[in-house]
Amino acid sequence: MMEEINGGTRVNPVERIELRPGLSISRVLTGLWQVADIEHQKGILDPDVTSGAMGPYVKAGFTTFDMADHYGSAEIISGNFRKQFTENSGVELFTKWVPKPGWNHTRDDVRTAVQNSLDRMGSDCLDLLQFHTWNYADPSWLDCLYWLQELKEEGLIGHLGLTNVDTAHLGIVIHSDIEVISNQVCYSLIDQRAAIAMTDLCSKHDIKILAFGTVAGGLLTERWLGAPKPNLDSLDTWSQMKYWRFIETAGGWIAFQELLGSVRRVADKHGVSMANVACRYILEQPNVGGIIIGARLGESDHIQDNLKIFSFSLDEEDFSEIQSAMAELKTIPGDCGDEYRKPPFLTASGDLSHHFDDSFVPLPYKTEERDDGRSIVLSGTSWEDIAGFSRATRHGSRILVSGTTATHRNQVIGGSDPTAQTHFAIDKIEGAIQSLGGRLEDVVRTRIFVSNIRDWEAVSHAHGQRFREVLPANTLVEAKLVGEEYLVEIEAEAVIP
Repeated sequence: MMEEINGGTRVNPVERIELRPGLSISRVLTGLWQVADIEHQKGILDPDVTSGAMGPYVKAGFTTFDMADHYGSAEIISGNFRKQFTENSGVELFTKWVPKPGWNHTRDDVRTAVQNSLDRMGSDCLDLLQFHTWNYADPSWLDCLYWLQELKEEGLIGHLGLTNVDTAHLGIVIHSDIEVISNQVCYSLIDQRAAIAMTDLCSKHDIKILAFGTVAGGLLTERWLGAPKPNLDSLDTWSQMKYWRFIETAGGWIAFQELLGSVRRVADKHGVSMANVACRYILEQPNVGGIIIGARLGESDHIQDNLKIFSFSLDEEDFSEIQSAMAELKTIPGDCGDEYRKPPFLTASGDLSHHFDDSFVPLPYKTEERDDGRSIVLSGTSWEDIAGFSRATRHGSRILVSGTTATHRNQVIGGSDPTAQTHFAIDKIEGAIQSLGGRLEDVVRTRIFVSNIRDWEAVSHAHGQRFREVLPANTLVEAKLVGEEYLVEIEAEAVIP
């Protein structure tokens, strides 16, 4: 991007990256999730007034904005900006679709959701649509992605991305031929979950990480260095409440102060702010395409400070200083996005009530009560009809799950990748157990059948990833499976406490 300077031009300092041919973005994206926070406090914002606050970001080179269907009126504000300021047609507007959990979506529902975003943003095509799901054990999330891909091929969506998807399920998506270009996840000096497995997988398949939480809602700044530990109720924004929980999980306020001290020393060395250092550290990590910094449109901006992110680089001494302090923190549990799916829920409210009001989540599969006292689950695959069996049966406190392959409807999920097939088979097992009133943690035995013994290690690693804390009894054998496309079959037994 070029700026006019006294009749000449100079290169704008904002770094850019090409996610795909034809889609170039600023490496600092302006996040609009705080529109919902402002509107929660003050009511719906005037889109004409608020959209004007986007102009200075674009003029400075921050042309990429990130929003969602549930970020208040952020889509309307952004669409209004693009319509009113036609000279800024070069802006990139990224949105998300976050359907409520357990909805039995149809192809028409998915089209309606996309059209709603198109209408709110006044566009014929979404630059990037990022998809979020709440429960991997409900396979309808893959239906939604396949239908989104159809809309991409139709031209309503330019590119598909994911948000808060863990490494195992990103692998399922990749190997099921769903074309995604990015995964938006929490990634900061406090939260390093994306640093190893997620980075390795994204690097292998040319998928960029879009990192949020890099300044921890403003907690990774000078304001909090040396400050007493705040009470949760005293914090100003949803974002601060959320990342306060991350700090508590990572070891608490004292350990956090040590990290802040290290960041301050590096910031002083380069003559920049602590937020600049926190952002630069993540930008220099492998396969990070960009970081998302929230903006309170119409209230405050940090444009000039954010420009300084591109004025320096970190050297080995800087990395050593920061990493020594990070080593004293506890690891945030789980994989990317787990904070939205399992305890500890590291959200603003500490549970999922912040994201959806209805506490009832429909079960993944249909259940039937039998006259003999059994409850059964059917997953809808053709094999169940052909061979006359249920996906799972519960009698008393015991749940028996049939041999399960990576089949969804009449389709193999995970392609020819044994790891992806294993994870999806375990998802189906989990969905069956959930539908009968249990949890994956209730599994006491698994039996694994691999079609080719060469796949035993990949399958075992995937099983270990999912059952490392559960530790059921287990057997793995080589056996010829029905259908050459199936690499693994798993059956399970659970006992409800």
